[in-house]
Amino acid sequence: MAPSQPGSPQPQSASSERRLSPTEQRNPASSGLDYLDTLGVLQVLNAQDHAVIDAVASALPQLAELVDIAAERMRRGGRVHYFGAGTSGRLGVLDASELLPTFNLEPGRVVGHIAGGQAALVNAVENAEDSAADGRAIGAELGPVDVAIGIAASGSTPYVGGALDAAREAGAHTVLISNNPYAPLAGKAADHIVLDTGPEVITGSTRLKAGTAQKLALNGFSTALMVALGRTWDNLMVSVVATNAKLRERTVRILMEAADLGEGDARALLESCEGDLKTAIVVSFTEATPAAAASALKSHAGSVRAAIGTLAAGGSA
Repeated sequence: MAPSQPGSPQPQSASSERRLSPTEQRNPASSGLDYLDTLGVLQVLNAQDHAVIDAVASALPQLAELVDIAAERMRRGGRVHYFGAGTSGRLGVLDASELLPTFNLEPGRVVGHIAGGQAALVNAVENAEDSAADGRAIGAELGPVDVAIGIAASGSTPYVGGALDAAREAGAHTVLISNNPYAPLAGKAADHIVLDTGPEVITGSTRLKAGTAQKLALNGFSTALMVALGRTWDNLMVSVVATNAKLRERTVRILMEAADLGEGDARALLESCEGDLKTAIVVSFTEATPAAAASALKSHAGSVRAAIGTLAAGGSA
């Protein structure tokens, strides 16, 4: 038998297929990549990226179940914790950090943990992902109403495994999100959500398809979670924290859209509500006082729709 040519897929037995994550296998579609011109390289990358959408779509039923579980637990005071190393860890930290300005989520409700700590966000921290003990130390801080989500492309990161072990022992609901149908860590979690993106264009470079699929899955999970918790109204970002001029102008535009107001009336209503967009929307639909609107919102965990429903029905906060 002639030897394999460089870039050709390597023959593997069924047993070795199970041991080696698809993300670590060579991709025949990108064979000869370094012979291509720049446009050719980008076209290969783009073509392979189409697999990402299908992989996430297949996982939507499981993601929906996870949203429902997390929402129920968060309503009881629980928290969601992401655990990952490298790209996976950075994506978890990114997703968690964007929820405060976008949805006014209180700090500590959704938290991202990366192996190696804050320094690992911008620089690789040697051997950090191999420390199951570090993962266990943080996972042990969770409680029975919390949710632990481990993120690992190959599904074998010791740091993530340690976190899932400790979180499970503490009574938290545990989930593994991986790109490997045969992830070794799957047994450490109650649920395994597989984003099967296959081999990477550059073998083992999971910042590509695997990372993109993780980003989409986490964005979908956290956004649906915020919708479930009443942090939006219709498709409007009514919980936005107006911390700068751009966002303050955005609150005016959102109120104009939500309540069908002119710019002047919207600005005046926001001022009467001390700049609180949710309160202003509730006032515009119910004619309640700002104080009553704010009280109704507080009684309904910030849900505009629930507050409007109560006040419009003649109820009180």
